[in-house]
Parts: sequence; C-alpha cells; structure tokens
Amino acid sequence: MVNQVFSELHNGFETACINGEFSSSLAFKPQFVSNDSREGRKVLSSIEDELLKCEHFQMSVAFITMGGITPFLQTLQELEQKGVTGEILTTNYLCFSDPKALKKLHQLKNIRIKMYDVEAAEEGFHTKGYIFQRNEIYHIIIGSSNMTSSALTTNREWNTKFVSTSKGEMAQEILEEFRKLWSSPYASNYEDFIEEYTERYQIIKHQKETARRERTPSLEKYRLQPNSMQVGFIKNLRDILSRGEDRALLISATGTGKTYASAFAMRELGFRRVLFLVHRGQLAVQTKKSYEKVFDASVSMGIVGAGYQEYDADYVFATVQTLNRDANLANYSQDAFDCIILDEAHHSSAETYQKIMGYFTPRLWLGMTATPDKRDDNAEKKNIYAIFHYQIAYEIRLQQAMEEKLLCPFNYFGISDLSVIGDEKGKGRKLSAGDFNQLVSDERVKHVLEKAEYYGYSGDRVKGLVFCSRVDESIELSAKFNEAGYRTIALNGDASEEERMTAFERLAMDEADAAENMKPLDYIFSVDILNEGVDIVEVNQVIMLRPTQSPIVFIQQLGRGLRKAEGKEYVVILDFIGNYEKNFMIPVALSGDRTYNADTIRRYVISGNSTIPGTSTIHFDEIAKERIFQSIDKIRGIKAIIRESYTSLKNRLGRVPYMVDFYENGEVDPLLIIREYKTYQDFLTSVEKEEKIGSLTENEKLTLEYLSKTILSGVRPYELEILKRLFTSDSISIESLQKELWSQYGNVFDEKSLEDACSVLQGKFVSKEEEYQKYCHIDIVERDTQNSIHRMKSYAERLQHAEFYRQLRDLVTVGIHRYQDKYERGRKEGTPFVLYEKYSRRDVSLLMNCGKDLSSIMYGMKRIGDDVFIFITYHKAEAEDETKLYADGKPDYADAFADSTTFRWDSQIGKGPESSYMKDVLSAKNKHLLVKKSDAETNFYYMGTFDIVSCCGSKKKDNSGKERDITKVTMKMHQPVREDLLRYLESNIEKEEKQAG
Repeated sequence: MVNQVFSELHNGFETACINGEFSSSLAFKPQFVSNDSREGRKVLSSIEDELLKCEHFQMSVAFITMGGITPFLQTLQELEQKGVTGEILTTNYLCFSDPKALKKLHQLKNIRIKMYDVEAAEEGFHTKGYIFQRNEIYHIIIGSSNMTSSALTTNREWNTKFVSTSKGEMAQEILEEFRKLWSSPYASNYEDFIEEYTERYQIIKHQKETARRERTPSLEKYRLQPNSMQVGFIKNLRDILSRGEDRALLISATGTGKTYASAFAMRELGFRRVLFLVHRGQLAVQTKKSYEKVFDASVSMGIVGAGYQEYDADYVFATVQTLNRDANLANYSQDAFDCIILDEAHHSSAETYQKIMGYFTPRLWLGMTATPDKRDDNAEKKNIYAIFHYQIAYEIRLQQAMEEKLLCPFNYFGISDLSVIGDEKGKGRKLSAGDFNQLVSDERVKHVLEKAEYYGYSGDRVKGLVFCSRVDESIELSAKFNEAGYRTIALNGDASEEERMTAFERLAMDEADAAENMKPLDYIFSVDILNEGVDIVEVNQVIMLRPTQSPIVFIQQLGRGLRKAEGKEYVVILDFIGNYEKNFMIPVALSGDRTYNADTIRRYVISGNSTIPGTSTIHFDEIAKERIFQSIDKIRGIKAIIRESYTSLKNRLGRVPYMVDFYENGEVDPLLIIREYKTYQDFLTSVEKEEKIGSLTENEKLTLEYLSKTILSGVRPYELEILKRLFTSDSISIESLQKELWSQYGNVFDEKSLEDACSVLQGKFVSKEEEYQKYCHIDIVERDTQNSIHRMKSYAERLQHAEFYRQLRDLVTVGIHRYQDKYERGRKEGTPFVLYEKYSRRDVSLLMNCGKDLSSIMYGMKRIGDDVFIFITYHKAEAEDETKLYADGKPDYADAFADSTTFRWDSQIGKGPESSYMKDVLSAKNKHLLVKKSDAETNFYYMGTFDIVSCCGSKKKDNSGKERDITKVTMKMHQPVREDLLRYLESNIEKEEKQAG
C-alpha cells in the first residue's frame, strides 16, 4: 500500500511538473486552483471536494465572512455528522471577519476556531492556507484566497494544491507553521475573543453606516448610472424606432432594472408625455420614486389609482384597473402620450389592457416582462410577442444577468423534505386530514426551522418569503412559526391592497424603526400572489415548501430575493424537495437550459456549483440529489413539454418553427422530438392540426426517418457534410472533400470512413434485415469509379420538393451544429470519441465504421478490429425473482472505480482468463471504457482508454447457484476520471436512506 502511494505521488509530480501528457491520478497530482465558472472551476469547489474526502482539516485565513462560509454549510454539517474534525485560525486584521460567521462555525461541534491578534503581535497576518488530512496523506491548498464569497468564486485568485505524505518536507514545514500560530499566545479561543471583537466590529460597522447616511440625495442621483442591459436596450430601442416600428418588448430577468431601463430610455429618447401602466397601486408609487431619481424637477409626475387622481402630469403612473374605466379614459385624448409602457406585459392580452391599447395611439408601446412565455397564452390574440409585433428590444435571462452581476448572488440549498404527499394528492382541491397533517406536522415545522436557522441570511435579521403549495397550509404553517417565536403572517389572494402594502413594509423595515402599531415581520407565507410585481428588495431568505411544477414559476419565486439592496451580500434559497415527478424542473430552472436533455440536466446537478456564474452557489443534499436523478430518469409528460416549447417558439417567431429554431433558441433538444415522433414531419402533423403544412411522400418520410435516427445526433460530421454539398451539386470529388474537411475540422477523412459514410447514406446502417428492406430504397448517393460521390436521380428529384428540401436541410444544419458544439472541440487526434460525452451503442458502431448497427449484439464487451469496448452499468438492477442472485444478464456487481484512475471489472460469468472472450479483451490494441449510472440512462459516458494492470481467475455463482469461472480485471485509465462525474456515478439513494434511518 505504501509503495503504491509513493508511486502515485511520483506519477502526479511527473504529470504536473515534467510531462503534462503523462497519466496520473487526480488525487495525487499537484494542481493550479483558480476561478473560472466558464471552465467549471471555482476555488470553492476544490476546497469542498477536499473537505468531503478528508478525516481532519486545518485552515488559516485572514478574513472570514458569512458569504464565504454559507456555501460550505451543507458540507460542514455532513462532516459534523461523520465526526470529521477541523481547526480554523483567522485574524482581527482590519476588523474584517464577520462575528456572525465565526459564531456559525463555532456552533459546529466538530470545529475549533481561534483568532490571531495582529495588533498585540505587531505583525501582519495574510495567510490563506487549507490543509486536509486523510490517513498519512495531506492535500494542501495555499495561495491568495481568503474565506470570502468573491475570493472563492469570482476573483482572480492564484492557489496551488499539492499532495504530500506526513513525512514530506513542505508538508512538515506548513504543519509546523500552523501549529506555531495556533499555539501562539496571540491566538485566542473563541470564548476569549468573541465578545470584545464583536463589540469592536459593531462600532466600526455603525460608523460606516453613519457616514453613508450623511450622503445627500443629490449624490445618490449623481451616482445612478445605467447598467449593461439598460445601455443595450436603449441602443436597440433607437434602432426599432428608426425602422418605423411603434411597438417593442423588453424581456429582462427580475431584478435587472427594467424600471430604470425604461426611465433612462424615456429621457434619452426625448419623450415628453409618458403613461406607465401597472397592475397594483403600490407599484405605481414605487415606479414614480424610481423615475424621480432619473428626471429633474422640470418633469411633473403623478399617480392615477390607489387613491390618487393626478391626470395632468407629464409622466403618469396609473393602475390598469383604474384607467380602463370609460370615465377615466375620457380624461385623455387618444394621442395624449408619446409612449405608453406596460409593466408585467405578459398580462397585456387581458381585456383591461386591450381596452386601453385599443383607445390610445402613442408613438411607442413598450412592454416589459421577465416571463413572456405564459403557457396559457396560446389562443388567438394572446401571443405577447405578436402584440408587440415580434420586436424584442432586448432580452436578458437569469444566467446572463448573473454573469453581468446585475443581480444579488444566491446560495441555493436543495434539502430533502419530510413531507411525502404525492403529486396527484398535492394538486387536489381537498386533502384528507391525514395528508394535510403531514404538510403541517410539528416534525416538518421543526425540520424547516432548523434548516432556516442553520443556513441563515445576509444582514442583521431575517426578511423571508415562504412559498407553500396551498392556502390552508400557508395559514397553518404561519401560525406554527409564530408559536415558535417568529413574527409571520399568511398573505393570500383575499388580502386587500392596504394589507399587502403594510405586510411588505413590515418585512422590509429595520428593527430600530419598530413602533407600537407597526412591528417588523420575519416571514410572509403565501402560495402565488408574491410570484410577480412585488419589489421587496430587502428579502434575504426564500423558502420553497412546494413542488416545482414549472421553471417559470420557480424563477419568479427565486427572483423575489435577487434584487440588490444595501447591506445584503447574498440571498439564501432553501428548496425542500420531496418525491415529486417534476423534480427535474429544478435544475432546468437553475441552469436556464430548456433543452430537457436528460444528460444535460444530470450534468448540471453534478457540476452546476462549479459552472454557475458569479458568486452564486448551488448545493443539494444527497437524498434531494437522488430524488432529482430519479425524476430525470423517468421524465414524464415529455410530449406536453415539447408542445409547450413549440408554442413558445411559434409565438416568438411568428411562424412555424423547425428543428434548427429549437436548437438555436435553446428550446427542447431536437433529438427528443425525433425520439417521440420519429420525424419532424410527424410532429408537425400532430401539432398543426388546424394549419396547412407541407405534405411529404412515403419515400420522403422514410428518408427523413432514417437520417433522423442515424446522423442527426452529430457524433461525426462526414455524412452531414456530404449531404450539405449535395444540396447544390450533382456530385462532389472525394479528393476535394478530404481537403475541405481537413481544413474545416482537422480530421483525416480516411478511405474507410469515406466508404462507411457512403454506406450509411445508402440505408445500410441497420441492425436487422427487415430494417434494411425498409430503408434500402431511399436512394441518396452512389460512389462511382471516378473517385467522386454523386446524388441519385430520384433523390435529386425529391430535393425539388420544397418541404422535403426544407426539412432535410433543417436536419443537416442541426446535426452539424451539434457536432461543432459537442464533439469538435474535445476530440483528440487518433480517436473519434470525446472524453465524458455520452454515446449509445449505435453511436459506437457508427464511429468505428462497422458498416451496420451492432447495438443489438453489443452488450458488456464488444471487440471491433483492434479496439475493445467495455460497457458498464454502475448500479445494476436487482433481480425481481427472489430465487435469483442477479437480474438476468447483469451479474457484475464488482464493477467500480477504486479511485480516479483505477477501475475494477468482473468479466461475464463463465468467462475465465483463458476464454476467447478474455483473449479478445487482453489482446486488443485499444481498450475503451464506457459507463452509465443505471439502466434508466440510455447512453454511456465515454471514460477514455485504459491498460490492464492485473488479471486473475476467480469464481462466482450464477443464478442457479453453480460456481463458475470469471476473470477479475484491474484497469488503469489513461486519463483520470473527473471528480464530479465520479461522485455522480457512486452516489446511491438506498445507502443514504439507510443512514438517515
């Protein structure tokens, strides 16, 4: 064992410092640790990975803030439960470290914390070191990163991680330095320093607040500047107006500054009379205040509605409910306003809005919304895009807004819920007494309160929103929170405007402003009235106690906490996740990826924390994570999702969309459409029952069906590029094709690949004779003796049919896009496979030039020429028949990664070391490993190539209980497996539930 560790350390050093091409285990390789979410790198993730694997940790950092420790809280709690101990040393330098963060760390029973007094020591203290011990091995990260949110996620930080045994010189020196600092008389225990330090911290904090309060209002106005979205929006709005258009739509994530964007635009475009329509009086008041910060006193402003009747102002902020009345409209001529702005414009198809829009004739109608794709607006005249003439002045969704730092960062925690009310029961209007009692049980309330208190909030006190699934649940839970000492109310649809405004003021107010008749609230409980049109910028905690049914609603509720506010560094989102069918909607919403590709969704759950922009973080506890994976594995209602996506696209484009529109707009993955409908024509026929769509002949349908399931995935470009060129030419020279593809892709288009591509386009890539008989007459290409490929006559005639040509070109365009986006960049010379991409057995047959689809005979192992492929299902299905040891055909329970470079594999039962089966494996020049987590996944992750380092015979019982030969194999991967993917494969819900029980 010791020798193996030494060998791994030597290998890691060689890779890191001598030869980057040398293969070694990630666990032993020195690494550069920095922040770049686009590359999936955050210092935060590196530290978290080490915490999860260590037996003891030590940290020495100058600064610690709540924003720095909050992302670690879930991990630290897991370590506390496992008994993993830690020591954290910080400093009183500049009084920067937050006492609240230090208290949170101290409350964990497994952590000791000390503070080094730099003033008493009369020396600086700038250490940033993280030490993790496992057995006799130390993983140490040293560099520039303090324990603050920015340092761990977004700042340009340089850190080095190295690995050492306990006897390594560097490790000994670092450990000795930590011991000296920890034992120094200047290092005080928590109980000894916290009171005095907190008092000093508060004095300095209050002094800063006093300085801020002395700023004059004019300074606030002076400092107000447009952000990147607002500048881009104004530029595009000018262009729209210059084209003679009179309508425009601003699509902007909640909290990005739509109101200020419109105010800046009105000022810069010189509109003298403006009407701003809102759906509640409180919003009219808020909007007027925002506009007053942009305009000087020469522009008069007034409110119509909410008790105001200020009709004669230059800028009027009116409620729709008030203005749509005939008597009130009569106060204005039809051309009274230069511009009319509709806030929450996704409601503009409603009768009240339409009545106003039918009356006025301004130079510009400007709609603003964060959610234009309302799923119930499919009827005629309800398409928001059509109402605004498809003129999108600017669009910025959640992910881009986070990248541009327009929103308050969030720390999202997906937590397993104790409530197990099923989807169908939850949707019902009435619950049984037993089911309702589960939702509001004391045990559930205790669980929610414990998590809310543990994960905390940014600021001096909690200002939270709690979203429930039912009104009666919100009322009962509010009462139970109040019994626990919190100040809460339930606010639902029957609340008056005055009650809502009072509640919002109470939630936002500071403790010091409390009065006898107006006291602060800690939480507001609601079902859905807070989803939109509520601007409580101070919200610092959002609790979700309902299943996610829609990404739109999820983002609306998440968005309630994303507005920036003074003193609010981040917002904490606590999402309590039960056993719900639509849990897959959570990563869809968080990632903004609307393709509904199961592999993409899984990958975000695995590594979203490393890739989410900015200082925001995402964490799921293990049970919540597995509940999401289970939901992804059996996504239901996919046809309804596809239809909704189609309707949204059609509304946006104002025409029938095709597959490339789905791809380019980030809507449902075209492969999902083909999986459900075989051809896009079949899908169009099902969805456009009322509209005329182009018809296709049976042969044209067969051609599209075959090519859709064969080459649309884009795993290789050859067939696609041949078809692309044959759209405009009767024939193409093989020599010129090779040169063009080499120039474009850098891939050698060899003779074997060329022959196979032609064979595929002749309908031969099938697995059964009946399939061949079905597709052999599609007659697309022939290869002649003149070393060229030409299109067949019947195919050339089919291309004259406009609808067939449109759909075939659509298919080819999507396939090429997929190849360029997914496979081109990661492909390395000498192999057609891209590391960690997913492939089906059919894809392997295609990429290996097999000439036909071998997937029906490609099971656990397949030898193809000089290559052998091992296919592994990491978690095997259990036998349904209790008399059997294994599910039929799946006895390989020993298959597992020992570490990031070592994989242990059991051969098929009955295949000993001397079997022809094992000889095929051992003698293959190139050995490939492909793995999927469970049978719920169709495709396999390509893990790379490997060498066999040991191989020995053994015995295993078959399902009849008979001992039979097997071969136990140890593989050494040429490329270490990525840590996040390894964790995903190894996670197991059954293990976690047993631990929980």
